[in-house]
Amino acid sequence: MTRTSTPAVLYICAARSKDAPGLAVQRAEQEGRDFADNRGLRIVEEITDLFGEPEPQRRAGWMRVRELAERGEVEVVITRWPNALSPVSELRYPELDHLGRYGAQLFFSWAPLSAMVGGGSAR
Repeated sequence: MTRTSTPAVLYICAARSKDAPGLAVQRAEQEGRDFADNRGLRIVEEITDLFGEPEPQRRAGWMRVRELAERGEVEVVITRWPNALSPVSELRYPELDHLGRYGAQLFFSWAPLSAMVGGGSAR
Protein backbone atom coordinates (compact mmCIF):
# COMPACT_ATOMS: atom_id res chain seq x y z
CA MET A 1 0.00 0.00 0.00
CA THR A 2 1.13 3.50 -0.69
CA ARG A 3 1.03 6.29 1.83
CA THR A 4 -1.54 8.06 -0.34
CA SER A 5 -4.10 5.25 -0.03
CA THR A 6 -7.31 6.01 1.80
CA PRO A 7 -7.14 5.27 5.55
CA ALA A 8 -9.72 2.77 6.78
CA VAL A 9 -10.67 0.93 9.94
CA LEU A 10 -11.79 -2.68 9.84
CA TYR A 11 -14.64 -3.12 12.32
CA ILE A 12 -15.62 -6.65 13.28
CA CYS A 13 -18.60 -7.35 15.49
CA ALA A 14 -19.01 -11.09 15.20
CA ALA A 15 -17.08 -12.56 18.11
CA ARG A 16 -18.96 -14.48 20.72
CA SER A 17 -15.89 -14.70 22.97
CA LYS A 18 -12.66 -12.68 23.04
CA ASP A 19 -10.75 -15.85 24.00
CA ALA A 20 -11.85 -18.04 21.10
CA PRO A 21 -12.64 -16.09 17.95
CA GLY A 22 -14.63 -18.26 15.59
CA LEU A 23 -15.04 -18.73 11.90
CA ALA A 24 -17.24 -15.63 11.56
CA VAL A 25 -14.44 -13.44 12.92
CA GLN A 26 -11.87 -15.07 10.67
CA ARG A 27 -14.07 -14.58 7.61
CA ALA A 28 -14.81 -10.98 8.52
CA GLU A 29 -11.11 -10.27 8.95
CA GLN A 30 -10.11 -11.88 5.66
CA GLU A 31 -12.99 -10.36 3.68
CA GLY A 32 -12.22 -6.95 5.16
CA ARG A 33 -8.55 -7.15 4.27
CA ASP A 34 -9.33 -8.37 0.75
CA PHE A 35 -11.93 -5.62 0.31
CA ALA A 36 -9.38 -3.01 1.38
CA ASP A 37 -6.65 -4.40 -0.88
CA ASN A 38 -8.94 -4.48 -3.91
CA ARG A 39 -10.00 -0.86 -3.42
CA GLY A 40 -6.70 0.76 -2.46
CA LEU A 41 -7.70 1.25 1.16
CA ARG A 42 -5.09 1.18 3.93
CA ILE A 43 -6.31 -0.43 7.15
CA VAL A 44 -4.91 1.64 10.01
CA GLU A 45 -6.64 -0.31 12.76
CA GLU A 46 -8.71 -3.47 13.28
CA ILE A 47 -11.33 -3.32 16.01
CA THR A 48 -13.38 -6.25 17.31
CA ASP A 49 -16.46 -6.12 19.53
CA LEU A 50 -18.45 -8.98 20.99
CA PHE A 51 -21.67 -9.53 19.06
CA GLY A 52 -24.95 -9.12 20.91
CA GLU A 53 -25.29 -5.50 22.04
CA PRO A 54 -27.70 -3.84 19.57
CA GLU A 55 -26.83 -0.25 20.60
CA PRO A 56 -23.55 0.64 18.85
CA GLN A 57 -22.70 3.39 21.35
CA ARG A 58 -22.64 0.82 24.17
CA ARG A 59 -19.69 -1.00 22.55
CA ALA A 60 -16.15 0.12 23.33
CA GLY A 61 -14.93 -0.90 19.88
CA TRP A 62 -17.57 1.10 18.04
CA MET A 63 -16.81 4.13 20.19
CA ARG A 64 -13.19 3.79 19.06
CA VAL A 65 -14.39 3.75 15.43
CA ARG A 66 -16.31 6.98 16.05
CA GLU A 67 -13.25 8.53 17.66
CA LEU A 68 -11.05 7.69 14.65
CA ALA A 69 -13.63 9.26 12.31
CA GLU A 70 -14.04 12.35 14.49
CA ARG A 71 -10.28 12.91 14.52
CA GLY A 72 -10.09 12.50 10.75
CA GLU A 73 -7.84 9.45 11.03
CA VAL A 74 -10.07 7.29 8.81
CA GLU A 75 -12.25 8.01 5.82
CA VAL A 76 -13.71 4.53 5.49
CA VAL A 77 -15.14 2.02 7.94
CA ILE A 78 -15.21 -1.55 6.62
CA THR A 79 -17.51 -4.10 8.21
CA ARG A 80 -18.90 -7.36 6.92
CA TRP A 81 -22.62 -6.58 6.94
CA PRO A 82 -25.23 -4.24 8.47
CA ASN A 83 -25.84 -6.41 11.55
CA ALA A 84 -22.26 -5.77 12.63
CA LEU A 85 -23.29 -2.17 13.19
CA SER A 86 -26.63 -3.17 14.73
CA PRO A 87 -29.23 -5.89 14.21
CA VAL A 88 -31.82 -3.12 14.69
CA SER A 89 -31.90 -1.06 11.49
CA GLU A 90 -33.19 2.08 13.22
CA LEU A 91 -30.07 2.15 15.39
CA ARG A 92 -27.78 2.15 12.33
CA TYR A 93 -28.90 5.45 10.81
CA PRO A 94 -27.68 7.80 13.57
CA GLU A 95 -24.28 6.13 13.36
CA LEU A 96 -24.13 6.50 9.57
CA ASP A 97 -25.05 10.17 9.96
CA HIS A 98 -22.39 10.62 12.63
CA LEU A 99 -19.68 9.10 10.44
CA GLY A 100 -20.84 11.21 7.50
CA ARG A 101 -20.53 14.44 9.48
CA TYR A 102 -16.81 13.68 9.73
CA GLY A 103 -16.41 12.66 6.11
CA ALA A 104 -16.29 8.90 6.75
CA GLN A 105 -18.28 6.24 4.90
CA LEU A 106 -19.29 2.72 5.89
CA PHE A 107 -18.64 -0.10 3.41
CA PHE A 108 -19.70 -3.75 3.59
CA SER A 109 -17.10 -6.34 2.68
CA TRP A 110 -19.41 -9.34 2.24
CA ALA A 111 -19.41 -9.96 -1.52
CA PRO A 112 -23.21 -10.10 -2.11
CA LEU A 113 -23.69 -6.77 -0.33
CA SER A 114 -20.70 -5.01 -1.83
CA ALA A 115 -21.85 -6.03 -5.31
CA MET A 116 -25.45 -4.87 -4.69
CA VAL A 117 -24.55 -1.48 -3.27
CA GLY A 118 -21.96 -0.33 -5.78
CA GLY A 119 -18.82 -1.20 -3.89
CA GLY A 120 -20.44 -1.74 -0.55
CA SER A 121 -21.29 1.79 0.53
CA ALA A 122 -24.02 2.10 3.13
CA ARG A 123 -24.92 5.56 1.87
